[in-house]
Amino acid sequence: MRILDLRRDYRGGLEAAVEVLKKGGLVVYPTDTLYALGGDATSERVVRKVFRAKKRPLDMPLPIAVADMRMLKRYAHLHEEARVLAEKYLPGPLTLILEKKDLPPVLTSGLDNVAVRIPANDAALELIELFGKPVVTTSANFSGDPPPVSVEEVPEGLGAEVALDQGVLGERVPSTIVGFDDGLRVIREGKISKKEILEALK
Repeated sequence: MRILDLRRDYRGGLEAAVEVLKKGGLVVYPTDTLYALGGDATSERVVRKVFRAKKRPLDMPLPIAVADMRMLKRYAHLHEEARVLAEKYLPGPLTLILEKKDLPPVLTSGLDNVAVRIPANDAALELIELFGKPVVTTSANFSGDPPPVSVEEVPEGLGAEVALDQGVLGERVPSTIVGFDDGLRVIREGKISKKEILEALK
């Protein structure tokens, strides 16, 4: 795994990572919560590679990161409640479970919904924007291990070709996950509290 320090060569690091993504490879990149393992979320072959790399069961769907609301709407249906939360908290530590469009079934374990994020990290957003498609966003670790907040914590055997190093990211708190089947549900309470989610929808 080649480590590219974004603090020394920001543009060069992003461009090198985009080239890896375009060739179907995996990259480690910083988000607003932790270091993520990413690959082309529209490619079944690449998505399967992510599952294998993390030793993640195929019945555990993978989330995706998009660059902006326009890309989100291209790959997921945004209903009213989700739109309200998205406008308030995205980019930010919020994951929305939405009905998917044009994404491989293996990504979502055959389900109709996909977990979508817009991370509040400029490097992550520029990486996805330069790539032009959604990127898988899952913690850069083996399934069940603690999520990494530094590149040094990313396992060497994870299979990523490059890692974009932005230093230590801080607290090890994941995004809050919200689903909407049979009414709103806070599936995982992370940086945004359940109380904040409910108040935003009043």
